[in-house]
Amino acid sequence: MASRLLLASRAASYLRISVSHRGFATVLKDLKYLDSHEWVKVDGNSATVGITDHAQDHLGDVVYVEMPEVGASVTQGQSFGAVESVKATSDVNSPVSGKVVEINEKLESSPALVNSSPYENGWMIKVEMSDSGELNKLMGSDQYSKFCEEEDSKH
Repeated sequence: MASRLLLASRAASYLRISVSHRGFATVLKDLKYLDSHEWVKVDGNSATVGITDHAQDHLGDVVYVEMPEVGASVTQGQSFGAVESVKATSDVNSPVSGKVVEINEKLESSPALVNSSPYENGWMIKVEMSDSGELNKLMGSDQYSKFCEEEDSKH
């Protein structure tokens, strides 16, 4: 009896996950990715940072984005802010080290841009990189896609 109950609850939780999941998230080719689901787009010494489509999908509707001040220092793999959704609050980590030169002020009044446009209008900060060699520690799009598939299959 107990094992049948366990099986039923497992099946129910599996169904819940598979129903809410909308297939594979969008992963852009020209970006680099951190294993905590942030992306970086590099243009010379400038790096634009945000959270991935995969991350926003798992978070749900974003209601608030906490960002650093312009001029603040960020460190690769360290938190620089947070994203608050209807489900949870998550730290946002920087894929690169350097100085924040711009923040996306649109997110103050429209945090949902993180959901609707994670790679374009929903970017969070722009960083003047202090060490472009750090980019070699990040994942490319194929690696990141595989990482997300493996992570999802564990849940």
